Amino acid sequence: MRGNKIFMKVFAISDLHLSVNNPKPMDIFGPVWEGYLETIKADWKARVTDNDVVLLCGDLSWAMKLTDAKADIELLADLPGKKIIIRGNHDYWWNSISAVRNVLPMNFYALQNDCLKFNDVIFCGTRGWTVPEIGKKLSLEDQKILDRETIRLELSLQAAEKNRINNERIVVLMHFPPFNSDRMPNAITNLLEKYGANSVAYGHLHGKYVKNKGLFEMYGINYYLTSCDQTGNKLVEVL
Repeated sequence: MRGNKIFMKVFAISDLHLSVNNPKPMDIFGPVWEGYLETIKADWKARVTDNDVVLLCGDLSWAMKLTDAKADIELLADLPGKKIIIRGNHDYWWNSISAVRNVLPMNFYALQNDCLKFNDVIFCGTRGWTVPEIGKKLSLEDQKILDRETIRLELSLQAAEKNRINNERIVVLMHFPPFNSDRMPNAITNLLEKYGANSVAYGHLHGKYVKNKGLFEMYGINYYLTSCDQTGNKLVEVL
């Protein structure tokens, strides 16, 4: 701290796929998953302070019920920093935002249709959904979900805009990539640009054939892929 200003870093990681109560080994998906959680925790402890924020961009737990997911959440509770979570496509335990928030430990926060503000940074976001590839259309059900998630993203960005009184930076959490594999602009990226997002952290993508890795900049916004198997099981500093 210098004067009244608190220096805060923002990190992100996603797709931890924890399973404390019903163990589901992740190393069946390849060597990168061997001892992955211990690698993440060691990196987390080495780099994050209690002044910092860690974004968990979906697929936190394999649990089917909130009572089981609670153990996975508590596994991360003692690690440094404030933690912000959004829902991933495998977070079946996430039924209602009120129920989730009721079980969260201190310094653990969940986002849905709203925002959070710490120091000079506003956090918002939503799960997202599959964005169509060039020349292809989504199924009616997938398009319905994508349209709903686009609305949810705008609600969250509108909340951020209302709280942006001193040109605070906006960091957006998403689970699904906000663009297709060719990084084409779409309704979601248009919203991110419209509301002046600074950084976007997302996950969902896995495996050796992932095309869009690391940092990608488009129209002044930094996009970070944070799936843990794509980051060497280390946190990504996004701000």
